[in-house]
Amino acid sequence: MSDQLKFIVEKLNKEPFKRNFNLITFDSLESMQLLQLLNDVLGEIDPKHAVDIREELPEQTAKRMLSLLGILKYKPPGGTSDLSTFRQGLVIGSKPVIYPVLHWLLQRTNELKIRAYLAHFLIKVDVPVEFLQDDTYEELMEVFKNLHKECEQLKTSGFSTAEIRRDICAMEEEKDQLMKRVERLKKRVETVQNHQRMLEIARQLRVEKEREDSLAQQKQEQKNQLFHAEQRLQRIQLQLKSMRHAAVDSKPESLMKRLEEETKFNTYLVSEKFPRELEAKKQSLYLLQKVVAEPAMSQSDLNELETKINEINAQINQLIEKRMMKYEPIDSKFSMYRQQASIISRKKTAKAEELQAAKEELSNLEKQMSQKSSQAREMNGADVLKGDEFKRYVNKLRSKNTLYKKKRLEIAEITAEYGILQRTEELLRQRHEDIQQQLQAIEDKKGISGYSYTQEELERVSAVKSEMEEVKGRTLNSMSEMVKKLNAMVADKKSSLAPIIKDLRQLRQRCQEVKGLQEECLQEESRYHHLNCMKMILDVYLQRAKDEMKMYVSSDQQEKRKAIREQYSRMITEQENNGKNLREKQKGVRESHGPNLKQVKMWRDFQLLLECKKECFLKQQNPISIGQVIQEGGEDRLVL
Repeated sequence: MSDQLKFIVEKLNKEPFKRNFNLITFDSLESMQLLQLLNDVLGEIDPKHAVDIREELPEQTAKRMLSLLGILKYKPPGGTSDLSTFRQGLVIGSKPVIYPVLHWLLQRTNELKIRAYLAHFLIKVDVPVEFLQDDTYEELMEVFKNLHKECEQLKTSGFSTAEIRRDICAMEEEKDQLMKRVERLKKRVETVQNHQRMLEIARQLRVEKEREDSLAQQKQEQKNQLFHAEQRLQRIQLQLKSMRHAAVDSKPESLMKRLEEETKFNTYLVSEKFPRELEAKKQSLYLLQKVVAEPAMSQSDLNELETKINEINAQINQLIEKRMMKYEPIDSKFSMYRQQASIISRKKTAKAEELQAAKEELSNLEKQMSQKSSQAREMNGADVLKGDEFKRYVNKLRSKNTLYKKKRLEIAEITAEYGILQRTEELLRQRHEDIQQQLQAIEDKKGISGYSYTQEELERVSAVKSEMEEVKGRTLNSMSEMVKKLNAMVADKKSSLAPIIKDLRQLRQRCQEVKGLQEECLQEESRYHHLNCMKMILDVYLQRAKDEMKMYVSSDQQEKRKAIREQYSRMITEQENNGKNLREKQKGVRESHGPNLKQVKMWRDFQLLLECKKECFLKQQNPISIGQVIQEGGEDRLVL
């Protein structure tokens, strides 16, 4: 449920909704806000539903949403058995109903937009027979289907007329530029001697290079085939090795014993372990579905559930203690046997799990061993060596080590010789510089300064010229081939675009016709939906009246009591009896009000009298107070 809410909030915060929700604010939305949010998502899919639900009745909103969800082929999680619950939850904006719908809609918004668009044209309207004169309506629907398919194919094919035109213009410009460059290069090449022969040699060179590339590709393919064949051979060798290992103890008794053990183990897995695990999984799945279907719980609800769980656990413990106290000796023996059987069953289950885990680990290790051996073969070109092969391999390494030391001495000698040659080169270079200086002095003396340098430059320029001519020849050939390819591509594009452009013109004409029919279909569809909704409302009212009449005239008293009239009659009778009892109580209260007031007054006077006696008693206990009382009595003439 949390992943579902996160996905919904993430999608609603993006384009085109931009709601800026978080998990707390989204979960605290009221039912009307949730319904409006669902209506906004449906309005994004189908703009006809972008309305304010406060401006329409709840029945109209529910019917409109249900009709669109039916068109979009939404299936409630509970299936057909909970359709009434789904409708009721959609009317009241229940979260367990709204959340799955939002999650389903936001997962496939683009796909549902296309489906809603097509529904405007492909849902058949019930036209009366007297108005349906021909099959034009169905023919137009078929035409629309074909046109839509062709349009989608053109969209997904990657062709765009504007892009193709731009590509054609760019290729024509490149073609013109290449033609100009080819003309310029031809003029330059015509001045070179034997240019035809050079062109022919360049063509042969290109053919040979293409042949070389194809041969290299074939060689690579053959290498890949050889590699796959080697891998297959390795797998077959491993299988053969395992079969030979299994055939070491190939007596009939041992084979039958092994087969019986495997059969018992597989029978235990199929008949006991897997059904028990499957039942546990089903039970956990049922509990999880039940938890998901429940609304979000607060902390107080969780505390209340924990309290109930503790109470039930306490009751279970009490019942177990009572049962144990009531056990007789025979029952105690049975309980002991049951405990032993349960322990054995648990051990059997644990051992079966360990055996299965060991088999899985063995298969994984075999896979890893085959992978490591294949990696070793790829790196070294051979299998992993064992036994005598490994000894031979060590002897071979020793001989190679001896050869390595010998080669190392040779490399040391060559390095020393290289140092001598490098020193010789430095001496010769210095001698060459001295000779060049002497030659330059002689040229200056003879008046022909720079003759040797000019001769070297001429030789270098002639070499560069020959290389440039060779490059020009190759470039000319490649350009001519490029021009041919471009011409072929332009011709292919034009030939492929010609039928598309022709079809596009026809599609535009058909599109104009379809737009007119679309407007008519929308008007008729809105009228049809309005009448259909009114009919459904009247059917509901009529069904309620029929059910009420059926229950009222029924001879069954239980059914008759369910009638609304009987329920209201019972409620009126109960209220009248309550009013009668209250009036009698009121009469009794009025009659006893006067005597009760008189009795209250007498009790108050009696209380005052008792308080006065209490004060007199307290004054008699104090002698000082007695003198004061006598004095006061003499003065005031009071009698104690």
